[in-house]
Amino acid sequence: MYVGRYAPSPTGDLHLGNARTALLAWLWARHAGGRFLLRFEDLDRARVRPGCAHEQAESLAWLGLDWDGAPVLQSERAERYEAALGALRERGVLYECFCSRADVRRAASAPHGPDGPIYGGLCRDLTSDERAQRRSLGREPSLRVRMQGASGDIVVRRGDGVIAYQLAVVVDDADQGVTHVVRGADLADSTARQLELYRLLSLEPAPGHAHVPLLLGPDGERLAKRHGTVGLAELRAQGADPRALAGWLAHSAGLLESARPCTPAELVERFDAAALTRQATRVDPAELRW
Repeated sequence: MYVGRYAPSPTGDLHLGNARTALLAWLWARHAGGRFLLRFEDLDRARVRPGCAHEQAESLAWLGLDWDGAPVLQSERAERYEAALGALRERGVLYECFCSRADVRRAASAPHGPDGPIYGGLCRDLTSDERAQRRSLGREPSLRVRMQGASGDIVVRRGDGVIAYQLAVVVDDADQGVTHVVRGADLADSTARQLELYRLLSLEPAPGHAHVPLLLGPDGERLAKRHGTVGLAELRAQGADPRALAGWLAHSAGLLESARPCTPAELVERFDAAALTRQATRVDPAELRW
């Protein structure tokens, strides 16, 4: 059975780009007769806004999306992530890294990828004495995984103890039986790393991945607050018509010929992944009316 999911971070209001990705992930699952799960990536407690997860869930429901079962909170799954770290440690691929981001950037030989400098393995083969010396300087190490390929060894636990996104998402999707991941194109570069983690954790088969184009501002940059983007909670408060928004989102994604009002449920039967736009869409939030 098809099992899809949407997993926002509860750090702020869902914007139009978030809403379009959620709608497409939901349509993909419902058209396939499958299940759709909601999960909140709330591990970074310093960035999480109290009450935001509930607000985001209300906004998704207002838009016309539903989900199967209770939403999952990553903050309640610490034992599963620790178990995964233990499995990686037993496999001999986990090691302590004392490098800061600045250290990685300063490495003269560090190659660069789409996400910035690729870790060059400065701490990969430290001796126990060298690790002890770095600890004596008050540095708390992160944990990295020895990765195959050109993606560089990735952090799976930060120096402050927070589990990294790359590990958490793999463990969560595997535990929840997710078979298909639909997410924004900005996360495409994470796929190879996550597939390698699936292999190292013996969690294969990994889910299939589809990366949908982003919404961009008039300047061609990723849609953000500086463009005057209106969030879903704000639209709800303004009395916007969720059918008008759903129709506009579907039209912008290539699913409707015009931006006519409709509910997500009305789009399920006619959903066609082959019809989805392959290009990012530029929008000017100031010109939108709901």
